[in-house]
Amino acid sequence: MLEEIVWVDFDTLERFMIDVFKGIDVPEEDARICANVLIKADKRGIDSHGIARLKGIYYDRVRAGIQSPVTMFEVIKQGPATAVIDGHNGMGHVISKKSMDIAIEKAEKIGIGMTAVRNSNHYGIAGYYSLMAVRSGMIGITGTNARPSVAPTFGVENILGTNPLAFGIPTDEEFPFVLDCATSLTQRGKIEVYDRAGKHIPEGWVIDDKGNAITDAHRILEDLTNYKAALTPLGGIGEKTAGYKGYGYAAVVEILSAALQGGSFLKMLSGTEDGRKVPHRLGHFFIAINISHFTDLESFKKTAGDILRTIRASRKMPGSNRIYTAGEKEYLAWLERKTKGAPINKRLQEEINTMKDELGIAGYNFPF
Repeated sequence: MLEEIVWVDFDTLERFMIDVFKGIDVPEEDARICANVLIKADKRGIDSHGIARLKGIYYDRVRAGIQSPVTMFEVIKQGPATAVIDGHNGMGHVISKKSMDIAIEKAEKIGIGMTAVRNSNHYGIAGYYSLMAVRSGMIGITGTNARPSVAPTFGVENILGTNPLAFGIPTDEEFPFVLDCATSLTQRGKIEVYDRAGKHIPEGWVIDDKGNAITDAHRILEDLTNYKAALTPLGGIGEKTAGYKGYGYAAVVEILSAALQGGSFLKMLSGTEDGRKVPHRLGHFFIAINISHFTDLESFKKTAGDILRTIRASRKMPGSNRIYTAGEKEYLAWLERKTKGAPINKRLQEEINTMKDELGIAGYNFPF
């Protein structure tokens, strides 16, 4: 079954998202930050975390009263290289951008900066914040916990989040090294993409509460909310393909996203309490490492580029003609998309029209 896809240019989509955020009472400056994080995902070909997340993750939660449109950003403790931040249930993108700004500012002065955040919300693609450090000539690292959806190795209960961990590293190439991965084999956003397309997911990504692999994307999205399904960690089911590695990294991200800042964790992040919806209270961490405090920046970038070029030039598997390094596919996606925009399928078209109509937003003549 072919999807009904139309392409919409990025400037139009970003303007629309700003208007939607403003329409649900997000202040204009903050609305611009939120929209910029989302459009960056679409530009990089990460369709699971761009405008596709606008309605279900942000619009609906703010309108339901479980996420505050106005962000009260509070630094509750800090030292020369560190800060602890309370986001007070505000917009995760705004909290996170400001938190990485602080980490970068501290790294500019003393070589390294780290911030830890509590009481935040979904912050979009983790790579956005790593790239902030890269643009300042630094290495950027970030991670976040998330609502429960992943089972530990030999478990069937979705108790861990997808808990992404992202690294951004400057190089002398046209694109930096950016590794932005969930610590699970997949994440809800990708399953939502399969569901919107009416497709089944690959076997092994998700198990039911008996440990059996399931592939019906629509059923999975329902069962994840009632603990009848769980995503598998990186490496997959059990230990045969090293699922314990993804499970271990997920636990690391969970600890760093909760213990340093006195934040919530595991089932506390479910977004429900006594049968009612409540804030998710996510935690994040952000690290900026100033390369110039270790070595010359240009020398570092050259060495990093040499490493990546050598990897890509290594012998290929039969039938394969290319080896990629992290960040390369996203760069290629941008080259392909920069003139035609983002793909909007039928369900997303309906969501855009719903938000436009409910908020009374005028001035957009989308091709659908």
